[in-house]
Amino acid sequence: MKTENPYKRRKQPEIVRRALLDQAARITLGQGLSKVTFQAVADAVGVTKGGVMHHFTTKNALILEVFHDAMKKFETEVDKAMAKDPVPYGSFTRAYINATISLGEKGQEEFDSQATLYVLMLADSELRKLWAEWSNAQLDKHKPTDNTETLCMVRLVADGIWLSDFSGINISDKKSLRERLLKMTQPEHE
Repeated sequence: MKTENPYKRRKQPEIVRRALLDQAARITLGQGLSKVTFQAVADAVGVTKGGVMHHFTTKNALILEVFHDAMKKFETEVDKAMAKDPVPYGSFTRAYINATISLGEKGQEEFDSQATLYVLMLADSELRKLWAEWSNAQLDKHKPTDNTETLCMVRLVADGIWLSDFSGINISDKKSLRERLLKMTQPEHE
């Protein structure tokens, strides 16, 4: 059996970069942010430490890209849900609830990206600032439809439930809570 010569193998930088981001996220979730090192990520992907450094010059650059990647997935999920919502009032809040409150219907990748956001935000003050900037920008953008005290409270409760998913706190009837929160986003509730 002939083995492939790694020096003649076709390079696939985007596939390698994706694998590096995914493994850095998995290490963050499984072991904590302090365990994310170039060597740990390289070992998990099967590349050299230099291979990681080719894509990310510093650990902070790698962590920042993992955060931006998870944020992009989250924002895409919110945007898709809003595009399907026929009721403008509360549409951002409904999409936010559905993106944050997992009832087991999401695949592992979506849960991992959500959990990654929380781990990174809890572990790093700069990433918390980036999350706050995104959140504030979204609230400004959706001010005409989602700027009420009730909708603010609903989003904060959704955040608490989201954190419980990640932290392993058992909420016995999450489906009922989600339905109650969604009902609170309807125009007639105000």
